[in-house]
Amino acid sequence: MIKIKDLFFAPFITEAQLLSRVNELGAEINEDYRGKSPVLVAVLNGSFMFMSDICKAIDLPIGITFVKIASYSGTQSTGKVRSLLGLECDLSGKDVIIIEDIVDTGKSMAYLLDLLERENPRSVEIASLLLKPTALQENLRIRYLGFEIPDLFVVGYGLDYSGQGRNLRALYQKTEIQSFNHKKN
Repeated sequence: MIKIKDLFFAPFITEAQLLSRVNELGAEINEDYRGKSPVLVAVLNGSFMFMSDICKAIDLPIGITFVKIASYSGTQSTGKVRSLLGLECDLSGKDVIIIEDIVDTGKSMAYLLDLLERENPRSVEIASLLLKPTALQENLRIRYLGFEIPDLFVVGYGLDYSGQGRNLRALYQKTEIQSFNHKKN
């Protein structure tokens, strides 16, 4: 168990499980894009650890760029997406892979897909570490998916709670347990 600010979190997905799955996704991308040079578009801030590890698992020439959009406040999606940092490269005619930490409602991803389509890429695929299928409100096709998870709040491996917990090497789920001290009678 760990505590971040006022909340407690229990282990959920280990570092070894994360890295194993990321390497599998990298191998799929290597196979699918053999002979091509895809551009990876990482969605900041949450995808930075996933982006770093998946780049190491890809043995193709790749381009890398970053965008920043926001829709969360505390532990809940607001349903409203704001663009905070835009693309810094030309995607016209290129194969693009969006690197995302988590897709829950899908509203942020739908917003980003709309923005990217205006850049006239040859193709756009989504690589998401996590998906909450029961929270999904948009019709999205996630080509490279790490894990489907229940509709719960997680931190670690890039994901945060109020700016903290991103540096944890594993994923942790929010729990209702309020104390580390368990007294025995």
